[in-house]
Amino acid sequence: MPDIMGKMDIAFPNLNIYLENVPKSFTIFGFTIALYGVIIGFGFFLALILITNVAKKTGQNPDTYWDVATYVIVFSIIGARLYYVFFAWDYYKDDPISILNIRNGGLAIYGGVIAGFLTAAIYCKIKKTSFLKMADTCMYGLLLGQTMGRWGNFTNREAFGEYTNGLFAMRLPVEMVRGGEITELMKEHMSTATNYVQVSPTFLYESMWNLGLLILLLLYLKHKKFDGEIMLMYLGGYGLGRAWIESLRTDQLIMHTTGLPVSQMLAICLVIFAVVAEVVVRLRLMRAGATEKIEKEN
Repeated sequence: MPDIMGKMDIAFPNLNIYLENVPKSFTIFGFTIALYGVIIGFGFFLALILITNVAKKTGQNPDTYWDVATYVIVFSIIGARLYYVFFAWDYYKDDPISILNIRNGGLAIYGGVIAGFLTAAIYCKIKKTSFLKMADTCMYGLLLGQTMGRWGNFTNREAFGEYTNGLFAMRLPVEMVRGGEITELMKEHMSTATNYVQVSPTFLYESMWNLGLLILLLLYLKHKKFDGEIMLMYLGGYGLGRAWIESLRTDQLIMHTTGLPVSQMLAICLVIFAVVAEVVVRLRLMRAGATEKIEKEN
């Protein structure tokens, strides 16, 4: 591996992988298009394909999901941006117009998920359809979108973690990384003969975690016990992985009052909620089943 990396290069030294000229954007007819946005957009499209296929398998009308998708996509992006800006206000307060520029990143997934849930809930209320059934179906697309979307962080050289020399250690040229995300530990492992930082690729960890969770939920679909269970499994499974991965990141959004990482605290709360809700609902189903059995016997 070279000691001096090209400005647009990315390397995984312990895997002996060196990628030259990894672009952040490309130009068509004079217009610059960020790969970050293209990857997220493609992720949304594939997510919708998966959602409609799950809908067909579970006896639902796929057209319903194409209909609600328009609203969910728009408000999820707005929610993801507002969530990020709120907890990173010190960065934006002197240049508010930069809030509108999302091509360089700055979308918080939890903000998008919250906005998406609210939008779907309102849609179901208006259309008088089951929110829990819709939520279960949408979780598959959400996980696929998150799995792909994290690769937008890769092209943006963001959402990475502390210094590591583990198997998946990643090297990024210093000039391509925000100065505030370079930690003292990273600096300690730099030398005057190099121009890169070596970090944990947390975007990769989360992408692989989401893919694994998606596969598990697809396998579990035919064993679902009640509407809303897939949603709970998503909240618990994703929250568990995010709580760990967030502890590694150097670009954490911090609660202004407590100084704690916002996403990590929210992830832990969601895990607790999901486990408690799953246990409570299953106990109720067991009691209802036992009562029904007794009534039939009598």
